[in-house]
Order: sequence, then C-alpha cells, then structure tokens
Amino acid sequence: MTTAGDVIQIEDKWYVLATSSRADDRTRVLKHGETFGVFDRLGDIHHVGVAEQGVYHEGARFLSELGLTVNGERPLLLNSTVRTDNSLLQVNLTNPDLMQQGRRHVPTGTVHIARSKFLWQAAHYEELRLFNYGRHEVELELALAFDADYADIFEVRGVTRPARGHLLPPRWQGQLLELGYRGLDGVTRRTRIRFGRRPDVHEAGRAVFRLRLPPQEGTRIDFTIAFETGEAPLLETFAGARGELQQVVEARSRQAAEVHTSNEQFNDWVNRSAADLHMLITETEHGPYPYAGVPWYSTPFGRDGIITALQYLWLYPELARGVLAFLAAHQADEEDPRRDAEPGKILHELRHGEMAALGEVPFQRYYGTVDATPLFVMLAGAYYERTGDRPFLEAIWPNIERALEWIDRYGDRDGDGFVEYERRCEQGLANQGWKDSHDSVFHADGRLAEGPIALCEVQGYVYAARRAAAELAGVFGEVERARSLHAQADDLRRRFNEAFWCEELSTFVLALDGDKRPCKVVTSNAGHALFTGIAAEEYARRTGETLLAEPAFNGWGVRTVAKGAPRYNPMSYHNGSVWPHDNALIAAGLARYGYADQALRILTGLFDASIMVDLHRLPELFCGFTRQPGQGPTRYPVACEPQAWAAGAVFHLLQACLGLRFSPRKPQITFSYPRLPAWLERVEIRNLRVGGGTIDLALRRHPLDVGINVLRKDGDIDVAVIV
Repeated sequence: MTTAGDVIQIEDKWYVLATSSRADDRTRVLKHGETFGVFDRLGDIHHVGVAEQGVYHEGARFLSELGLTVNGERPLLLNSTVRTDNSLLQVNLTNPDLMQQGRRHVPTGTVHIARSKFLWQAAHYEELRLFNYGRHEVELELALAFDADYADIFEVRGVTRPARGHLLPPRWQGQLLELGYRGLDGVTRRTRIRFGRRPDVHEAGRAVFRLRLPPQEGTRIDFTIAFETGEAPLLETFAGARGELQQVVEARSRQAAEVHTSNEQFNDWVNRSAADLHMLITETEHGPYPYAGVPWYSTPFGRDGIITALQYLWLYPELARGVLAFLAAHQADEEDPRRDAEPGKILHELRHGEMAALGEVPFQRYYGTVDATPLFVMLAGAYYERTGDRPFLEAIWPNIERALEWIDRYGDRDGDGFVEYERRCEQGLANQGWKDSHDSVFHADGRLAEGPIALCEVQGYVYAARRAAAELAGVFGEVERARSLHAQADDLRRRFNEAFWCEELSTFVLALDGDKRPCKVVTSNAGHALFTGIAAEEYARRTGETLLAEPAFNGWGVRTVAKGAPRYNPMSYHNGSVWPHDNALIAAGLARYGYADQALRILTGLFDASIMVDLHRLPELFCGFTRQPGQGPTRYPVACEPQAWAAGAVFHLLQACLGLRFSPRKPQITFSYPRLPAWLERVEIRNLRVGGGTIDLALRRHPLDVGINVLRKDGDIDVAVIV
C-alpha cells in the first residue's frame, strides 16, 4: 500500500496521488477566507482514511488530528450535515455501550452529544453540548486529541520534499495548548487551542474532561483553535463569532439574485451550489474572488475564476468585477521562463505555502495557462454587457490591450494566426489548456501531441476575446481599433473552420500539433467552439449531434473524450470523465445556435446526477461510465468537493436554456427562445439587479415556449421575449 510520503515515479508531476479514495468516506467541508477544513462525518480529523482531512491555512495543514472519544471509545453517529448556507457543521452523536468491570455501565443512546463547528477569521470554533437522557447519573471521561503536521498542500497531494522544517514541542499554559512548526521559509506557524474551561487532565496533545451528568441534565464544552503565521488573530466567543459569520453570510447572499422553482430537488441543487460559491469566494484587496476548490485548489486560479464569474455573472456581477480587478493587478509584466510568464499574460495560479515560497513548486505566482488571457478579455466584455460599468472597464482597458498584445506577440508562437502553447518552465505544466494532464492531448493513434500545440477551444476564446474587445473599443470611441479587431476575429473564424473541422469525425479536432497535424479525436473541447460562436452554422449542428451521440454522451453528460478513442478511460481525469462546468459551456453553445433540446438533455443529465450525490453537490468531475438504470454516477476518487465552476454550472445551464442576456444601454433583459425541461414547470428569479433597478420575474413552462411575467419592478427595466 502506498502512502502520501512514498516516492513514486509518475509522468505528470502535479498529478494528485490517490493514496486513498475520497469516495469511500463522505467528508464535511468548511471554508472561510484563507482557511478551510475537511472533516469526517463525526467532525473528527484522522491520519487514516481520507488522507486530506485536516484544517488548512494559507497552504499548510495547521491541524492534522482532532479526535473525540468518550471513555476511550468513538461516539456513535446519529446524523451529520452542513447547513444549507455552508456556515456551520452540525453533528449529532451518542455514546456506545460503555463497559466497567465487564458490565455495561452506560447503555447506548443515554447521552446525546451535539457538536457544532465553523471557521471564522483564521480560527476554528467548536462547541460540544452533552445531555443525559438516562434515569441515573452518568460519569464520563471526554477526551480531545490534537496534532498538527504543517504539511504543505503539495505534500498532502503526494509530492515528496527533500527536507522539512522542524516541529516545536507542544506547550500547555493553563487552558491553552500551543503547537508549532518552524519552516524552511523562515515562517513560524502556530496552532493555539484555547478551552472555555480548564481540562481536568492535559498531556502533550490531549485534553481530558471528567464529567458528572445528573439525569435529565447537561453541560457544555467549547474551544477555539487559532491558526497563526504572524500576529495572533483576535478571538471571539463561540456565540459572538457565530453571529458575525452569519451576518456576513446573509449579507453576501442578499447581493446575488435568487432562483426558486417548482421542483424542490432542483431547488436543493441550486441552493447548495449558491452556498458553495459563496463559501469559496474570498474577499481580496481587489474584491471578491472564487477560490477554485477544496481541498487541492483553495487558492486563486485565473481560468477557474474567470469561468466561475461568467457562470454567475447574470446573478452576481460584482464577482466578475472582483475577478477582473484581481487578475489585472497580477498580470505579468516581464518575461520569466521560471514562471512561464510573459508581458500581458494572465495568471494561472497563486500559492502561499512553504513549498511555493521556497520554489520547490513553481506555483507561487505561475502563468502556465494558454487560455486565461483571452478568457480575461471575454469576461471584461461580458461584464460590460451585463452592467454597463464603463468607468471600471476604462480603468482596466490598458490591461485588456496588454492581454491582446500577448495573444498576438507571444500566443501566436509561429505566426500562423492560431494561439499555441509550449512550456518554458521545466517544472511547469506540460499541457496548458483546461485539460492540463500530461496525456490529455493526443493523436488518433494514441501518440501524445508535441508542441507548440494549438487547442480547438483556445481559438474560440481568442475569437470571442477579439469581438468583445472590439465592442469595448467602440464604446470608448476607438473606431479604427474596433474595426481592426472585428476583422481579425472574422479572419480567425474563417481559418479556424478550414483548419480544425474534420469531416471524418463530424466535429472539430482536439488540436493542431507543432507540425500542424490535426489531433483527430472526438472530445468535449469542440463544444467550446459553439460556446464562443467561432463554429460555422453547419459545423455547429453536426458537432452537437456528435457530442450528444452515445460514444460521447454517457447519460449524465458529455465525456471529455468519446468512448472508443485510443486513450479513452472513464476513470481518468481528462480522458473520458464528465465535468459539470465543461457540460455547461457546451449547453450554452448549443443554445446559442438554437439547439435548445440538446441543451435541455445536458441540463437534465446533470440534474439527475445532483439528486444522487451527497448534499446535492456536484463534484469537480465524475467517471464517464455509461449511465445504468437505478444507479448514480460513479465517483472520481480525488475530485474536489466543492469546486467553484462545478457549483456555477447550474446557473450557466439555466441561463442557456432561458436564452437570457442583458443590454446595459436601455437597460433591457432579453429571453431568446426560452425553454424549460418537462420537470420544471415554474421558475422565479428574485432581486435581479439591472442598471440602477431591480426586478422579480416568474417564468412558466408551456409546451413550446416559456411565459414570463413581471412580479415586481423598481426602476426603468425592459423585458423582451423572442419566441
């Protein structure tokens, strides 16, 4: 059996080692700011089982063990849930049969233990409430065990380090236990555990409370765990911190429009997805930013942040503004091969951990992505169409121009008019599209493509970016610049359809390799060509038919690689799995070209999947096995749950099926050929902000279209329906 510390020779250095399955034990996740926790269903953290359990802060595991026992035994689980808004983990436990001198001392189910915990301002708050429902007094020894290994997130993922810093000895001071680690980066990290009452016994990493509970009476134990890399955080009481967190959660939820429907199962998916997005959003100095996912990607990613902002734009445009401002502030301004950085390029990934600071991984500030730069420009154009926020767009217009310059100067490496990638950093990512596994780009015979590689979807992103920039240039009065960008986009569209269309496959090829040979494989990438509008009308129709046919569509969604391809594997990360965000982009593309029925098939498949998964939370991806009657989707072992763009998929899918778009000039909301699936009779959209006003809408399904009524309107907002 392999452990996370074993040295394993693998081709993809940044592959997440699956030393144990995330699917074998359901976990519970909390996050606030730079801190997130992965717990088992009892609220504990253990070294065995799911390897990534722990509480992490700024890229390191500050708590690697948290164990609760009663008289030396683990309590029995009654139920475990995270509140719908993701703010609080609540666990109900009871005692097992407790023995004394060979006889049952306390029968099972005598003592109820209510466990509540949350994260707030770099600290973990926990409360235990015990109540004796028995007829006799009960004596219990409740013990809490703590440990902190300060493993970097990349160590947890399976990367072996040549050396580590050193752990500091545990230290007790009254009701305070301090654990610590002095890293090789010179940073001292501390975990301080403060108890509301003094333990009766304390040892190195263990606190014991000896309790007497009279019949029908209870008691309370609370503790706070602070995670420090510098100045100690200001700690509140459990109730005080809980109140502050709830105010923030409620305030953020009010900022976004709400969706409520006639289908309660769909509502469960929508509500959990919205809560996941708001939990993953971290306030930065530039505004809100959705961190990509827990546990492996709880940090800013350029591509993920942009696509998440696009998905949620119609409900919460402030997120797009925060993403644009953050990425503009971190745009590369020099060539640095160690980071795959070039002037004007948009960030791929930003890390704060010890290994990143020491350069043991290249991701402290890494730019190895080919698509984040055109996607940045696309998001800027979409944000303007949604909000009309001209002052902000004018402020980042220089960043947009620098991004366009990168596309022309560095993106098109060989001057053929297509944007390619080839890594310059030896430690960096070999493939730099959204499918960034080492084996995700290959030819029809299975040979890996050699660079520089021009991906199908990236050309679409560049096309859409130039069109978006042209529209903005027109708004800013730069007529010639707008005309030039439109001409570039039109030329790219013509050449793309000539070079990437494959008559044999009836879809677009995955990529062109360094010798301009096409990678003739049926992949989901082709669907992104519909999303961006670069596909010719006839090719769009045929691509949709190919992607919804059985080899590509598994019943839950479109596979990343169609069944029958040489590297197809339904259990792989990128070569046969199903990704919710990928499917949402494909559905948006199908709807764009008027194929609403096919878009509804994708929406229905993912809705059905959401019913079958824990907490109605779609994971980052799931396996691509063909759907079987009465069975749910097959879990991918180390998928992130939650993942930002998986959470955003439902909102993108709904927008696509409703044909919903905005014009800031009137302002106006337009529904173009709206459709709803048979299982969704009514949809209400509340508190939708447009221009300076707000509107509530009710949509009702009819056999061939959707009826739309205005329930409330504050401000001058037009509603147009094209049927």
